[in-house]
Order: sequence, then C-alpha cells, then structure tokens
Amino acid sequence: MALWLTLNGLLLLIAYLLGSIPPGYWAGRLLQGIDIREHGSGSTGATNVLRTLGKVPALIVLLTDVLKGVAAIALVKWLYTLESLRSLAPSDLDLSTWLPWMATLAGLLVVLGHSKSIFLNFTGGKSVATSLGVLLTLNWIVGLGTFGVFLLVLAVTRVVSLSSIMGAIAVSGLMYATGQPLPYLLFGLAGGVYVILRHRSNIQRLLAGTEPRIGQAVPENSSPSQS
Repeated sequence: MALWLTLNGLLLLIAYLLGSIPPGYWAGRLLQGIDIREHGSGSTGATNVLRTLGKVPALIVLLTDVLKGVAAIALVKWLYTLESLRSLAPSDLDLSTWLPWMATLAGLLVVLGHSKSIFLNFTGGKSVATSLGVLLTLNWIVGLGTFGVFLLVLAVTRVVSLSSIMGAIAVSGLMYATGQPLPYLLFGLAGGVYVILRHRSNIQRLLAGTEPRIGQAVPENSSPSQS
C-alpha cells in the first residue's frame, strides 16, 4: 500500500510541475528580454502575452497552457491502464472508483501550478487555458461546452475576463447535466471558484466599467498580485 500511495503522490507532484511550466514568462524573456509579469496585467497567461508580445506568441502560449492540463490528466489515465502499475494496488481497491479521484486531484494541482508556479516564486497566470485542457481530458463534451460558453460571451462582449468567468460558472452545470462522477463535479465547482477568484481584479474593473476589451491596453502593472 505504501508503494502504491507513493507512486500516486509522484503523479500528483508531476501534475503540479507540469502546471508550473511558464511558457508566457519564457516568451517574454526570449522575444523581448522582459519579465512579462511587469507588463500589462502582470499575468503570464495568453491574454497578457497577446497584448504585450503579439498574436503568434499568444497562440503558442495558449496551446501550451492547454496542453499542460491535457498532459496531467492523460498521464494519470494512461498509467492506470498499465498492468505493472495496477498490480501494485491493494487487492481490495476498486481502481475504477479511485481513478476519477486521482484525475481530479491531478487536475486541481496542474491548475494550481499554473497560477502558483514554483519556477516563478509562486506567481503565474489565471489558469483558464490549463483548466480547459483538464476539462477536455476529463470529459470532452464538458470541455467543448465550456469553451463554447467562453466563445459566445467573447463574441458578444469582446471581454476575455468576463468570458472566462462565465465559462467557469458554466462548468458545474455542464458536469451535472452530463452525469459526471462526483469527483469531476467537485473539480467543476472547486476549479470554477478558483478561476473566478483569480479574476478578482478583473471583476473590480468590470464593476467599474474599466475592464479593457480585446485590442485595448491594460494599464501597466494594474494587478500583478492578482494575475
């Protein structure tokens, strides 16, 4: 049992480290020699990269951040198919029940790693793209549904933060509507709340009517502690 728990603990550590990979920060350093956390909103995510570095770097960062979430969950699911790993589990352990909980924990940790990167002194982005990657791998219908809500709100408002918040709110409903297991429902709730909390400064600007739309600049360092 101790070895089984240790291996699962390593999987969760890997998930956090995957989330901690900071492509937005690296893009700023490589392309302009800047710390992107000192520009725009202070976030390392794709939206701030778009405003600071341009469309192509932003697209690359966006895809990389999504793939971090995909990789964390895919690794757990794949390893749980290996007989060599399954044989280490206690004989009375129901792996079909255990797996959704492990996938959920890995999802939460990869999301946490993105926003609290060990490589960036526990700063980072707002975890939207990485959360999408997690959702797509937990259940692609929920993932696409969440992305659809994001795109719909974005098309109407052209405000990325509001679109992200509405997507985060929609996750729990989509999880419930599609009959997902309890661990996934809890991820939808906890992950959605976390993403919304990461947007506290954006919510303040939304209420004040000062939140920028796509193409508009954010005042320098307007919210580095929250981004």
